Amino acid sequence: MSKLYIVPTPIGNLEDMTFRAIKVLKAADLILAEDTRTSGKLMKHFEIGTPMQSHHMHNEHKTVDHIVQKIKSGTTVALISDAGTPAISDPGFLLTRACIEHDIEVDCLPGATAFVPALVNSGLPNDKFIFEGFLPVKKGRQTRLTLLAEETRTMIFYESPHKLIKTLGHFVEYFGADRLVSVSRELSKLHEETVRGTAEEVLAHYENKPPKGEIVVIVGGKK
Repeated sequence: MSKLYIVPTPIGNLEDMTFRAIKVLKAADLILAEDTRTSGKLMKHFEIGTPMQSHHMHNEHKTVDHIVQKIKSGTTVALISDAGTPAISDPGFLLTRACIEHDIEVDCLPGATAFVPALVNSGLPNDKFIFEGFLPVKKGRQTRLTLLAEETRTMIFYESPHKLIKTLGHFVEYFGADRLVSVSRELSKLHEETVRGTAEEVLAHYENKPPKGEIVVIVGGKK
C-alpha cells in the first residue's frame, strides 16, 4: 500500500526547499496542490514533472474519499499548499484524518512554516505558546478575544494585510494598549520586516504605513 506525504514548501525564499521535499515530489505519482498555478511555478523551478491536481478548502470535502481510494489502490500522493506546511491554517487536516482512519501511513516532512521564525524573531517568551491561526472574522470574534485576554502564554495569529489594523485595534481594546506585540511581514522574502512594541505603538506604525504581504502576529501573554 502506498502512503500520503505531507510536504512543506517555501514561504518565500525558494532556497528553503529541502532536498528531501524535492525527492519526494519527484517520486510521487500525484501531487495535490492548493493552487496548481502557484505550485506550477515551484515545480518548474525544481524541474518536477509529477502530475498535479487541485486540493483546496472549497473541494476537499468532496474529494477526500476518492483520494483515499487512490492511495489504497497503490498511488503515492504528496500534498502541498501554496506555502509552508499543509494543514497549518491550510487544507490538509481532513485528508490526513481520513488516511489515518483507513490505516494509510501518513509521512509529514519537516520544513517551512511561517509562525516559527516569527515567534523566535519576536523576542517574546517561546517556552510556552498557543497557535490561534486566523481569528473569527465576525461570529465568535468578540468571545474569542475576551477569552484570550486572560491567556498567559504567548499567542500566535495569522492575519491578512487589509485586516491587520482592525485586529491590532482589537488587541488594544481587549488586551490593553501596553500589551507587547510583534508583527512579522513577508518572512524570508526581499522586503521582510518585523515591527515590535506595545499594541498601541505597532497599531500607530501600521496606521501610518499600511501593510502588505503575508503577516504573522505574536502577542505576549497576560502578566
